[in-house]
Amino acid sequence: MRTAIIGAVLLVLGLAAIATGLLPVDDALAVADRTWPILLFVVAITVVTELAAEAGLFTAIAERTARWGAHRAWLLWMFVVLLAVISTVFLSLDTTAVLLTPVVVQLARHSGLPPLPFALTTVWLANTGSLLLPVSNLTNLLAEHALNGMDDATFAAMMALPALVAILVPCVVVFLVHRRDLLRRYTPGAPEPIDDKLLFRASAITVAALLPLLVSGLPVWVPACAGALVLGVLFAVRRRRVLRFALIPWQLVVLASGLFLVVETGHAVGVTGLLARVVGDGEGPLELLRLAGTAALGANAIDNLPAYLLLEPLAASPHRIAALLVGVNAGPLITPWASLATLLWHSRLTSMGVEISWRRYALLGLVVAPITVALATLAIAL
Repeated sequence: MRTAIIGAVLLVLGLAAIATGLLPVDDALAVADRTWPILLFVVAITVVTELAAEAGLFTAIAERTARWGAHRAWLLWMFVVLLAVISTVFLSLDTTAVLLTPVVVQLARHSGLPPLPFALTTVWLANTGSLLLPVSNLTNLLAEHALNGMDDATFAAMMALPALVAILVPCVVVFLVHRRDLLRRYTPGAPEPIDDKLLFRASAITVAALLPLLVSGLPVWVPACAGALVLGVLFAVRRRRVLRFALIPWQLVVLASGLFLVVETGHAVGVTGLLARVVGDGEGPLELLRLAGTAALGANAIDNLPAYLLLEPLAASPHRIAALLVGVNAGPLITPWASLATLLWHSRLTSMGVEISWRRYALLGLVVAPITVALATLAIAL
């Protein structure tokens, strides 16, 4: 509800800026034309993953993972790492935060292990693991515009090394902090029965088909909408009660729309010129670190989406865009509001009775975020 209120306030401010002339109508229309495919993709992929979760797909994957762990907690944790990375890369960080978090908590409990190391791994990798593909993060989809339509393969090649670094550093920290819990043995719990095998199989096929289609070069909203339509029809026939308005992430859409308009207003009144003095220019290691560090600070101060949009005009080359993405994707690990995925993750934990104080979260983030951003940015320079 808090997200909805903030989003509504931002949207009203953006509309007021248009009405008063602070934001020219043409600029507002340009923002809308650029962002509607992104928001449509977010809505569609959320519907797909929510319905797949309802069909039991992610729980089944977690249970299979528990059997693969061979009674060793560290090996089970490694499979969770792999699952979180795949989910984030192909289905976006919000999917990982919303749907994978309860799965890994349930997985840990069924195995008699403390859930916190697995939950912390999930939220950190939801953020830092979202560098590899455009579909991994809303910021990456926005960056496609600045990169003049760079294809997915070229984008992945550019981001591969920083993405690898951004995955490895948080994993090392999680293992060192929770090594006692991860160097244990466990016994897997009994698997849960699948209620509707047709829905389960259809969900598995749909998600499996989406993985290559989302990187095929098609506009990402096209396969996502197709997947949502297929599963929506099947659920309408076999489990209609699941189809409710709450499946649509309308709070995120309102928040993002408001952010886009407010940030564009900032550009219109000259904020970019002030920020240029802070971030500088150039593509040397120090210049890239300066940009990425500013982006990380901005993400933790005001959220990663507006931080990206404010700084995008100052990242006028692929390497600087890459550094900016490192800052806003791998940097928001300190404050609760740094990314929507973090807020969604904490909400899921609270609903399942898993406690982690924001103070502890912030202290751990103060350790891992600067190291991750710095090393991933230096990887770009290499």
